[in-house]
Amino acid sequence: MLDLKKIISSIADAGKKIFKKKDIKENDLVSIISLCDELLSNKGIVFGITVARDITNLYRVLSNENKLNFFKMINDKYKPDFSKVNEAIENFTKSQNEINLSYLFNAAEGKRRELFRRLNIAPNGTSIIVKMREELLRFLKENKNLIGLDNDLRHLFKAWFNPGFLKLEKITWETKALVLEKIIKHERVHSMKDMNDLKRRLGEDRRFFCYFHPALEDEPIIFVQVALTEGLGKSIQELMKPKSNSEKKLNTATFYSISNCQEGLARVTLGHFLIKRVLYEIQEELPYIKNFGTLSPIPGLAEWFFQQDESKIKNILGQNNENLSFLKSVNLKIGEPRIVSNKDNILKLVAHYLINEKDNNGFPLGDVTRFHLRNGAMIDDIVINANISDTGYKRSFGIMVNYLYELKNIEKNHEDFVNNKKVVYSNKLKNFL
Repeated sequence: MLDLKKIISSIADAGKKIFKKKDIKENDLVSIISLCDELLSNKGIVFGITVARDITNLYRVLSNENKLNFFKMINDKYKPDFSKVNEAIENFTKSQNEINLSYLFNAAEGKRRELFRRLNIAPNGTSIIVKMREELLRFLKENKNLIGLDNDLRHLFKAWFNPGFLKLEKITWETKALVLEKIIKHERVHSMKDMNDLKRRLGEDRRFFCYFHPALEDEPIIFVQVALTEGLGKSIQELMKPKSNSEKKLNTATFYSISNCQEGLARVTLGHFLIKRVLYEIQEELPYIKNFGTLSPIPGLAEWFFQQDESKIKNILGQNNENLSFLKSVNLKIGEPRIVSNKDNILKLVAHYLINEKDNNGFPLGDVTRFHLRNGAMIDDIVINANISDTGYKRSFGIMVNYLYELKNIEKNHEDFVNNKKVVYSNKLKNFL
């Protein structure tokens, strides 16, 4: 009987001997780029695995400077050849058939995506490529010419991390300790100190769901935390308290934290699918939960306010305005009484920021607002002193937002926002605009 493991191992060893002849050196760009050329050639699949592994091993020991140079070199070397693209366009224009269309598609794509597809066959290839993009993102701000390379990786990740390939798991106290430790580490919205903090978030009046990918074993991709409440939650501190023995009529699922665990998957839009999937999971498990919404942060509010001049703030607040300059004080303390005493003006300011301040594409300036509105939610309420922590005050003066997910309106709200940039908000906020 044939021993397949031995056969594959002997072939791989033969592959190693071939590549040793190339005098591969660590932290050497010539070596790693020559291997990329080998990988894109028509070698057999087993040798391809060997080459892909060698490339990923060499990449991991590159200096930061050479990692940037590596990205620049593959970005330029394997980008689309415009002469071939023009030739393919001419051929397709003369004869519009599927063969010429395929040739045009391949010419327009170039070789960058194919390089990463083949790198993905290396052991732990997917994990390494996600890490590569995480490092690429750090270089993008000062190297705009690498945006095309980043777009190629995003395109691949949207296919590789399609929700159809992801597994949704309910996180409980019985989940692997290794996974629970990573969840504590990756919490982006409301940090957790230790397992005791996490245990509260896994209580019977809580739900915690996480996406996993088969190629990233025991690595959380993105997770969401939900509190079962009576009406939408209005205070993070209240949600974090130990469960009380009082009998409450739980009728609402308040989503209070969603965290992307893999920085290399930024802007791959997994959160949209996760929230909608969890909505239906909760509906099925807990039919008495009729209302769904969030208690969400406003990450950019304080930064935006600090950049505005006094005349603009007065214009937003109107004639009966109060001076809100105290918000710019570096010594602003948690529980600042002037926030409550100026409640109407602060609500007016925040409503303006959420609804009227736009980015270059005409969508709301706040990324959390864009996320929920694109998901089909509406802005339901603005909550003063919802997060009385240092982070809450530094980020948004302790103010948070309730976004409401009305199941009957989710699709319509989504379409109105995406197609018409319409911001849907409740009647209670109209008085502040």
